[in-house]
Amino acid sequence: MPGTPFGVVHLDVPPVTSGLAIGSLVAGIASTLVSFLVICLGATAGSQGAWAAGVFTVLGLLAGTAAVVAGLLGRRQIRRPAPPPAVRFTGGGLAVAGISCGAVGMVLSLLGLGLALLLALA
Repeated sequence: MPGTPFGVVHLDVPPVTSGLAIGSLVAGIASTLVSFLVICLGATAGSQGAWAAGVFTVLGLLAGTAAVVAGLLGRRQIRRPAPPPAVRFTGGGLAVAGISCGAVGMVLSLLGLGLALLLALA
C-alpha cells in the first residue's frame, strides 16, 4: 500500500491445463476408435457381428457422452474468471477437440450399428 510500510504481494501462479479438457480429448479419441471397431464388426461379421457391434456401440456411446460432458465442464472451468492468487486454467482447444471427437464417435457408432443390423437382416 502506498504511504505505509506494508505491501501486498500477489504471487504469480502459472496457468494449468484443465484436467477435464484432457480427459475429454482422451474419451473422445477412445469413442472414435471404438466406433471404427463397430463399423468393422458390422461390415465383416454376420449375425454375430451385429451382436458384437451392439455391445461396442454402447461402449462408444458412453465414451462419447463422457467426452462431450467433460469437454463442456472443462470449457466452463476455463472461461471462469479467476482473481490473481487463484489458479487459471487453459486448454480450451483440447476441450473443443474432445467435444468434437466425442460427437463424431457417437454418430459413427450409431451408423456402424445401423450398418450391422442392415447387413444382418439382409
